[in-house]
Amino acid sequence: MTQLSNLRDTHKKIRQKKRVGRGPSSGKGKTCSRGCNGAGSRSGYTRRYGYEGGQMRLFTKLPIRGFTRGRFAKTILELNLFKISDLYKDGETVSLETLHQKGQNPKQSFKFLKILGNGEIDKKVSIEAHSFSKGALKKLDVKKVKYKQLR
Repeated sequence: MTQLSNLRDTHKKIRQKKRVGRGPSSGKGKTCSRGCNGAGSRSGYTRRYGYEGGQMRLFTKLPIRGFTRGRFAKTILELNLFKISDLYKDGETVSLETLHQKGQNPKQSFKFLKILGNGEIDKKVSIEAHSFSKGALKKLDVKKVKYKQLR
C-alpha cells in the first residue's frame, strides 16, 4: 500500500555539464579527453551505433533482413503496336492467353498486359489489356480498333 512515508523520489538527478578544456588540473584539459588525432578528436564526429573499435561491427555480421517488393511486384508484359501487327491477323483477339499460344508469354509468367504506342497498327483486331499508354490510345482511336480494358 502506498503511503506518504513510503514514497521515493523517482526523478533523475540533475547532472552538471562536463566542463572540458579548463586546464591540466581539471583532468579534462588540452585535448578534452578526445585523444590527439583521428575522427573522434574532431568536431561534428558521431560514432555509429555498434562500432567496436577495429573489429568487424555487429551490424555487418548480422544477416540482412527486411522488406522486398519481389513478392508483390506486378509482372507486366509490355506490347508495342508494331508487334501486334506482326503477330496477329485480321479479326483476332490480343490477350495474354493468345500471346501465350503464340509463344510471347513464356510459362505464363506475366499477369498483366500493357499496350504501348510504338509503331502503327494496320489490322482490325480486338485488344484485351489491363492498361494502355496515352500514345497507344491515340493511335487506337484513329484506327477504330476495338479495345477493352481489364481490371
